[in-house]
Amino acid sequence: MKILLPLLILHIFVSCSVAQTGYSTTNKKAIALFEKARKAPAAKLNPITMQPDYATGIELAEKALLKDSNFVEAHLLAGDFADYSNNVEKAIYHFKKAIQLNPYHSPSGATHYLLGNMLFETGQYQDAITTLSTFVGNKNANPDYVTDAYHVIESAQFALNAMKNPVQFNPVNLGAGVNTADPEYFPTITVDGQTILFTRLVKDERVQNQNKKQEDFFVANLSKNNTWEKAFPMPATINTVQNEGAPTISADGRSLIFVACAMNDAGEYGENRQGKGSCDLFITKRLGNRWSDPENLPGYVNSNKWESQPSLSADGKTLYFIRGLKNKKQQNDADIFVSTLLDDGRWGPPTRLPNTINTDETEESVLIHPDGKTLYFSSRGHKGLGGLDIFMSRMDENGNWGTPVNLGYPINTRFDENSLMVDATGDLAFFASNRTGGFGDLDIYYFELPEQFKPVKTLYFDGFVYDKTTKNPLPGKFSLIDLKTGKEVVRAEADRITGIFTVSLPINCDYALNVSYPGYTFYSANFNMKLPENQEVVHMDIPLNPINSIETVTLNNVFFALNQAVLQEESFVELAKLSSFLKANTALTIEIGGHTDTRGDEKENLKLSETRAKAVVDYLIAQGIEAKRLQYKGYGETQPKINDEAINLLKTDKEKEKAHQQNRRTEYKILN
Repeated sequence: MKILLPLLILHIFVSCSVAQTGYSTTNKKAIALFEKARKAPAAKLNPITMQPDYATGIELAEKALLKDSNFVEAHLLAGDFADYSNNVEKAIYHFKKAIQLNPYHSPSGATHYLLGNMLFETGQYQDAITTLSTFVGNKNANPDYVTDAYHVIESAQFALNAMKNPVQFNPVNLGAGVNTADPEYFPTITVDGQTILFTRLVKDERVQNQNKKQEDFFVANLSKNNTWEKAFPMPATINTVQNEGAPTISADGRSLIFVACAMNDAGEYGENRQGKGSCDLFITKRLGNRWSDPENLPGYVNSNKWESQPSLSADGKTLYFIRGLKNKKQQNDADIFVSTLLDDGRWGPPTRLPNTINTDETEESVLIHPDGKTLYFSSRGHKGLGGLDIFMSRMDENGNWGTPVNLGYPINTRFDENSLMVDATGDLAFFASNRTGGFGDLDIYYFELPEQFKPVKTLYFDGFVYDKTTKNPLPGKFSLIDLKTGKEVVRAEADRITGIFTVSLPINCDYALNVSYPGYTFYSANFNMKLPENQEVVHMDIPLNPINSIETVTLNNVFFALNQAVLQEESFVELAKLSSFLKANTALTIEIGGHTDTRGDEKENLKLSETRAKAVVDYLIAQGIEAKRLQYKGYGETQPKINDEAINLLKTDKEKEKAHQQNRRTEYKILN
């Protein structure tokens, strides 16, 4: 957190300090030099920075101090000009001198306020607390600045405590495959941890600006020996002569959303790109190995303002991003917004995250973890060590964001920290830094995230959708439902060319899977994302039967109460899918078949299986399916998937029970 005051306010402070009746010196030569110093910045521009010539003003003010070292106003002017030219150390020196010479030179205590903020900015936390405590005790102090000062004092106290209690932090450079002498930053990684995509600032003679540099995307893959292979640029349809930056990649690595900015004041974005504001979000999708031409993100996210730094949720249905705007003081600000995907594929009207997250200062570098409930972001406005600090917030069961937690020292310092990326497992975090020992400028590093800042561990589920008869890949549409809540957690589709899909899922949950594609019966399964140690993936190949197939289809997510024909609530999602399938294929007639295991009385099992099959038919009729299209039959224990002989050979009771569960099932088959 850093208090940045508009220059106008600083001028007011200094003017109040120096425009007194008479000066604190009677030395005429000192006064003459002081008057020249006041006028110097406006007299000419610095030929290098094209800013007012503050350096000459400082030089003249310091010459005045050589004539009289007790000249308070000269110290204030030199400190003021030093602050304007970002020479904070010199500004601190002169403001300290002014206060030492006359602690009451400013009735409002303005110099104490300025000095306290500068001391905080430079990491001199105890001195900042002391100086600002004097300021807030001044009865003439501006109430708004008193409020700000209390906030800085709290941050300084937090910083001192954080430095006394450092968190674990051992950053490791990603190596020469990713990092070069050029700056690399804004990393994003696929849910399987095998591919990293990042921004690199490259030399490009086509660029019209003076430094001949622009931003492009690069991709690197993880090798079998766990090192990053040499990064390669994204195709020319994505990397252009303009800047492309701040990417977010979907969990399966097949959708990329990034920011591109207008190339001039006329709002032109370059060839084949249309924008709405100074910077907009664009999307490109990969089909097989080819990326589509980027298009302006459909929907309501982009505006005539500045949109940047997107973060896409693992289910692909929620997008967080940064929008530039003005705060209540009409200062430049940036806040975190969120948009959800509409049914027509466009992004809905965005909403600003609550004040729990957003402040009157800048928020940026937002990341929604694949668990969907842990948010990482950088902020100047929350209690921190100075500059931009990285924070974490967790969403509660009601969808509310909790109070942000500072990631602590030395992850955060008095400098700016941002661009944090946390992998799906929650174990590793990636960030960009220009620390010593790298390959040059900004490099990408990773470190093990301290336990208290880790999200819910999220693993990935992948597979291959194909025609069971021809074995050809299919772009099956699938949804995953949390069986406990009944809520759909993922809706996606397999690659149109390869039939491959990858999604991320939080661990220790039971999921129902439904996969469908026009002209095929739908597929269902259920599984638990509780994996053995060191296993990070559930793999499932999904065969889809053509509608004209005579094979039966198991409804793996239809459940009944024990020894009853009462459908459990978890069944309704799958039966709704079956109902939709029948409504979409109105010529079909089906039979619902009920099956039991071989335990219990054979006649009772037959009766139970029939009443359960009828319960499913009754549900479908209630959903609007004509009764004449539905038949039901109970098969009891006559058609086990696994016979008793095979079950008895299993080693554990758990394995045997799982086999019995496979025999207890509900199926459907197409009759016509």
